[in-house]
Amino acid sequence: MLKYARRQDATDPLRELSRQFSLPHSLGGAPLVYLCGHSLGPLPRAARDIVTQELDDWGRLAVLGHEGAQRPWIPYHEHLRSGLEYLTGARSGEVVAMNSLTVNLHLMLASFYRPAGRRTKILMEARAFPSDRHAVASQIAWRGLDPRSELIELAPEEGNPVIAESAVEELLRERGEEIAVVLWPGVQYLTGQAFDLAAIAQAARRAGCVAGFDLAHAIGNVPLALHEADADFAVWCSYKYLNGGPGAIGGCFVHERHGDDSRLPRLAGWWGHDPATRFEMGPEFWAARGADGWQVSNPPILSSAPLVASLEIFRAAGIERLRAKSVALTRFLEQLLAPLPVTLLTPRDPAARGCQLSIRIGGTPGRGRRIFNALESHGIVCDWREPDIIRVAPAPLYNRFEEVLHFAERLAQALHTVP
Repeated sequence: MLKYARRQDATDPLRELSRQFSLPHSLGGAPLVYLCGHSLGPLPRAARDIVTQELDDWGRLAVLGHEGAQRPWIPYHEHLRSGLEYLTGARSGEVVAMNSLTVNLHLMLASFYRPAGRRTKILMEARAFPSDRHAVASQIAWRGLDPRSELIELAPEEGNPVIAESAVEELLRERGEEIAVVLWPGVQYLTGQAFDLAAIAQAARRAGCVAGFDLAHAIGNVPLALHEADADFAVWCSYKYLNGGPGAIGGCFVHERHGDDSRLPRLAGWWGHDPATRFEMGPEFWAARGADGWQVSNPPILSSAPLVASLEIFRAAGIERLRAKSVALTRFLEQLLAPLPVTLLTPRDPAARGCQLSIRIGGTPGRGRRIFNALESHGIVCDWREPDIIRVAPAPLYNRFEEVLHFAERLAQALHTVP
């Protein structure tokens, strides 16, 4: 296996990409095996220079930097637009970098969740990321409705960790007239299951529902085609696979059919105003075209700057080439896990997953956590989810086949030695 891993690394056409990242080391200076990009991506080396440039421009220009900085601050979100369009498969004007994921989700639901008559419910997956559920439940309650009756949470069938897409379609056929919005993940955060967004959007549309997607674990991980999929809206964060840094600016997609629809209500702010007249400071709101019209505030420059560097790396690497390597990495990891006494929660079909594999550890209560701690003590950085799940994500931008092998060997050792 070692010879195979080293041969794969040596012939990998993307092998030099890892040099463009500052990968973490232990306190003693030893390199760590970093398999946690699904939680926080590492620092793109070029980001340091870009952030420094913004700090220098701030110090040199102060307020004049809004127009006179090397990358002027007023239209700063435009420096991110083409890269985000590329990764989401959006048309011009359909994406905007702004706020954080949950803020953007609230803004989208404020516009697209319009309960009326029998159509009052929101459909999402059971065990969704808690912030999504909090946002959805609060949006329902905000409208004077009861989340206990208006929130539909679709769970997998008994004994199956993942949700069959046919189950989504069947539920929409049966109860579609009750559902106003379908909010679905691109990749489910706990299991790593990837969904066919076009199929879900089409099923939602046949039922007369709005189709929205949370792409936190999908963008930069799997190829996306939001416009072609006919999604109504989508939201994401940028600190995971996009490597935008802690607290990085988020983003959203709004299909072009909605971008200039003045009938669609929104929570407005001055940065969503038409830029041609924004600084006239008039009392009336005239929305900017496309997704830009949902902005509420000017972009946070220092939490946007690292994303400039990361998006350039993605464009140079190519999402299809990254996807091919990702499939190879997870296939290798799955092969290494096969003889071990663990349960893989993530689908085995590469088309139904990204680069995350979720591994359930059996045994007595607390054993999984002890095994996770043993991995950590040997320089493996992955992720723990209660009560018994280790999430590991070999990212094609910076991870190597030999690192995957090292993880599997350490896991096997821990499974053998930890009671």
